[in-house]
Amino acid sequence: MRLTKHAHACVTLTKDDARMVVDPGAFTPDAAQAVAGAAAVLITHEHFDHFDEEVIGAALEARPELRVYGPAAVVERWTAARRGQVTAVAAGDAFTAAGFDVTVHGDLHAAIHRDIPRVANLGYLVDGRVYHPGDAYHVPEAPVGTLLLPAAGPWTRTGEAADYVRAVAPGRLVQIHEAMLSEIGQQSMARILSPGMLTDVPLEIVPPGDSIEV
Repeated sequence: MRLTKHAHACVTLTKDDARMVVDPGAFTPDAAQAVAGAAAVLITHEHFDHFDEEVIGAALEARPELRVYGPAAVVERWTAARRGQVTAVAAGDAFTAAGFDVTVHGDLHAAIHRDIPRVANLGYLVDGRVYHPGDAYHVPEAPVGTLLLPAAGPWTRTGEAADYVRAVAPGRLVQIHEAMLSEIGQQSMARILSPGMLTDVPLEIVPPGDSIEV
């Protein structure tokens, strides 16, 4: 399976002729292009940096074959008009989309502040290999080959991120959710979350537009 990193939290997964995109949001300049090339879209939660409603709505209108999966709070706005194209999923669900087997984990966004309500947040384990946690440090109830680790945001904490990596114990660690970090900040996170410091797995920085095999 091939993973293409887009800016911030968005990635595209490709296997044979199948293509799926996860979290095309407003911080991803090529979100529309990523969605246009995918047969399915996974959305972890409703925050705008993970979910560009206009881009996905336009794609659903233009492509009846497109399938979108996410929390009910996200997809219910399209259910009446796009019945059959969108599916609400929740923790414990398993489904196949665009040739990928997906299991759903977690339930809530990480806490930012007591005055900010926590929204539904789902993590997706794709083909039992790649886990996208959205905005939460939920440990999935399954082994993880490649963990996509949020590097910075109003809810993230470096110590908690390190403990999260230790708990998941992935074979590979790839940075996502980096839009709020400078290059120096990204390199600092990679140094702290590395063998010899806080984790046993190097944090890989994949530039937007680059692809890796996972």
